[in-house]
Amino acid sequence: MAYRIITPMIEEPADSARQQLLLLTWFSPAFPIGGFAFSHGLEWAQECGAVEERAALKQWLLDLAEHGSARSDAILLAEAWRRRRDEDIAALIDFAAALQPSRERYLEATVQGQAFMKMVSAVYGALPQSLQEFDRITLPVAVGLCGAAHGAALVPLLTGYLGGFIANLCSAAVRLGIVGQTDGQRVIAALHPAVMRLAAEAAHLTLDDLGSAALRSDLFSLQHETQYSRLFRS
Repeated sequence: MAYRIITPMIEEPADSARQQLLLLTWFSPAFPIGGFAFSHGLEWAQECGAVEERAALKQWLLDLAEHGSARSDAILLAEAWRRRRDEDIAALIDFAAALQPSRERYLEATVQGQAFMKMVSAVYGALPQSLQEFDRITLPVAVGLCGAAHGAALVPLLTGYLGGFIANLCSAAVRLGIVGQTDGQRVIAALHPAVMRLAAEAAHLTLDDLGSAALRSDLFSLQHETQYSRLFRS
């Protein structure tokens, strides 16, 4: 007699599955906020020889996660998520915009932030008009506010944002010729533990914990402004 092994199906709660699908959509390269146009100063890092191969790219991105802009973004996102019911969100929006270290990084943060807010409002339901009036809202603040408005839990939201941040810069590195597609994916996979660690940590941090020591990344975003031949806007 033949026996058939039946594996029971384990179904996730519908709300959990919906959140996962929402975050996969928001942080997919197909979500049209223009992230492909920005390299976050990485183009100048390649031009001057600071980042030329896989190990250097991995360390560069790890530094951003542990000491630089990715960590700052995570804290700002968490603060925006917590302030979702705060009627006076303007102070946080202004503060996040003022933290950008160069004209190009300001452009990178606000162009994507505004595009994110508009796309989420158009597709998933309009956000309060008071939030749509800001023309200087940065991407992490926009993600925090939209995530809270649409019921996304904070740690998964942070994880998705940071994963998208790393993936977008690895895509830029591939287009710059720093690494090939396979090595780009290896870098992304190698940084998964750092992304998850930062997401869990940032959920409990406040604006008092902000601070950046990734100085070369900030300085390179300034030098990129005068780079002669460029593929990216930052």
